[in-house]
Amino acid sequence: MRLLIVEDEKRLAGSLAKGLTAEGFVVDVAYDGLTGLDRALGGGYDLILLDIMLPGRNGYRVCADLRAAGDETPILMLTAKDGEFDEAEGLDTGADDYLTKPFSYVVLLARIRALLRRRTRGAQPAIELGDLRVDPAARRVFRGDDEIELTAKEYAVLEHLATNAGQVVSKTQILDQVWDAAYDGDPNIIEVYVSALRRKLDAPFGRKAITTVRGAGYRLARDGG
Repeated sequence: MRLLIVEDEKRLAGSLAKGLTAEGFVVDVAYDGLTGLDRALGGGYDLILLDIMLPGRNGYRVCADLRAAGDETPILMLTAKDGEFDEAEGLDTGADDYLTKPFSYVVLLARIRALLRRRTRGAQPAIELGDLRVDPAARRVFRGDDEIELTAKEYAVLEHLATNAGQVVSKTQILDQVWDAAYDGDPNIIEVYVSALRRKLDAPFGRKAITTVRGAGYRLARDGG
């Protein structure tokens, strides 16, 4: 799941990004409204954490602009302001939920997960590839009746390959989808995760689901290997 944090308090934004990354989310951060709006429109995010008091363009306007553009990404508004008028204004512009600072991280995480469940319920059916089953809503993977335990990153790489089963997916495409925009490390990190997936999905079952297409990327078999 990809999240965008639009928050001008850099210390808070960094803390939230670190915590949510540890929970398995891919997180990008913008520190002003205009940058946030630009990233939100082009980033393919699953949820946006949007502060109200932002430089450049306030959160109300960013939210309204996204909805006017037809972007239905769930928006959780964050603000130091309190009161029914502010909450009503935020929700009227198209926000899905509202949280007043200071807030508990546990409560924030619960709100995020609730919004994501609401969005994915019935919208993301399990991906069936032979006896390989990838369940985006529950973030679980099965080989037949056996559940495969994956780390958050391993799951994210597999889900992207499964969504594009039968097609060649490049390392760059995987990085863009699974890692945050600030990642500037070695793209060969993908090889580490693909190797881990092969050890867990293929080797114990005598299968070969993921093949390497030299110079192009990886392909996950439509029949699960």
